[in-house]
Amino acid sequence: MSNDAQAQAGTAEGQGPVEITPEVARHLENKREELFEEFELRDEFPAAVLREAKDRTEGVQEEIQDEAEGRTDLRDLTTWTTDPVDAQDFDDAISIEEGDDAYTLWVHIADVSHYVHPDSAMWEEAVKRCNTVYLPAYTVHMLPPVLAETVCSLVPEEDRLAHTVEMRVDRETLSFDSIDIYKSVVRSDERLTYTQCENRLDEPDAPLHEEVSLVFELADRMHEQRKEDGSLVLNPRRDRAHTIVEECMLKANKAVTHELMWNRGVEAMYRVHPQPTPDQWDKALREIMELDGVKIPSGTLDDPRKAVNAALEEAPPRALRKIQRAVLRVMPRAKYMNDPFGGHHALNFDIYGHFTSPIRRLSDLVNHWIVHENDVPEDLLELCDRASDKQKDAETAERLYKQFMEEIGLDPHAVNSRGLVVVEDEADASGGEDGATT
Repeated sequence: MSNDAQAQAGTAEGQGPVEITPEVARHLENKREELFEEFELRDEFPAAVLREAKDRTEGVQEEIQDEAEGRTDLRDLTTWTTDPVDAQDFDDAISIEEGDDAYTLWVHIADVSHYVHPDSAMWEEAVKRCNTVYLPAYTVHMLPPVLAETVCSLVPEEDRLAHTVEMRVDRETLSFDSIDIYKSVVRSDERLTYTQCENRLDEPDAPLHEEVSLVFELADRMHEQRKEDGSLVLNPRRDRAHTIVEECMLKANKAVTHELMWNRGVEAMYRVHPQPTPDQWDKALREIMELDGVKIPSGTLDDPRKAVNAALEEAPPRALRKIQRAVLRVMPRAKYMNDPFGGHHALNFDIYGHFTSPIRRLSDLVNHWIVHENDVPEDLLELCDRASDKQKDAETAERLYKQFMEEIGLDPHAVNSRGLVVVEDEADASGGEDGATT
């Protein structure tokens, strides 16, 4: 999403953007520049990178038609995207069909690696950035936004190049009967917001009702199975639309890395999450049990992840963030590695990696390239280390920026969800210190 669009993000939710004075805007700009310098975050793109991006977004339909002959044509498959109301790009889409013994789930990802490859200036820039950095109401993109807003956006009623993960999922066990990953051409039927997705589930006569209901049935079952298996679910009260997107993307990521490790035996950018020590888990659980109104069922204490899940489900709303913070304080940092040894502790997956967001994460972009080319970059280990370090830098910068906002009287959560607008006349700014609205 562009920063101009972010400034207006909240209006569609019924609340206007948070208003600030020019003085506060300058404070925020100065703080961003300070953080960009400290953590070597690249805000502006080199001219050569912008030129290359512009060139790759011209003659789009002609190029897609030329490419279509060598790809799987899925344009007749019912397909849709689901994103926040203020999203400016739609880089993943879903399709689903039901059989007697299995669901067939397609997750279509915009084919970013078709436009951004190791010989391109954009790839070189992406390696320097490693990820998109999301500050409240300000985004530092990994790739030029023109890509996400045009050729890498699966907008309705337009042909787009995609990388599709087709999964046949057993109806009983929800395990993979088959996995197929291939380049495709797709045509989204509709763009749904999360609210629209929720409404479609409740409206039997609405377009996509059957498809959205079917994918929610599958997603809800996958979610419950993950919890039973010991996957940590720190946000237990998400709506149905979020559950659909989260579970389908997790399943696709798992399918891709399953294919890479077990069927091909190749190195890739796997996501490894070490587990806390027993003492660290004990500390977190003791802290949770001391919270007012929070109980941990004794039958779950053999697996701390299940204990936390149970506490979150029964806890009063005021305790949710305290439980989450207690867990996050003892959790080691996840990192990228060229083999999946150790697995992903929080998800309780033996093998896991990222594939579904190549527009904003280098790991996904590299894994797209490895899947398609069946070739591993020579500098893969360095890429893993750099991506891990840059993610840490991004998270630290985000934390410090939010902390600064609070110090000058801004609510980072409100800014994140509603955006910012600069009000020239200080008398028009509606409250808060230094003309900031909280």
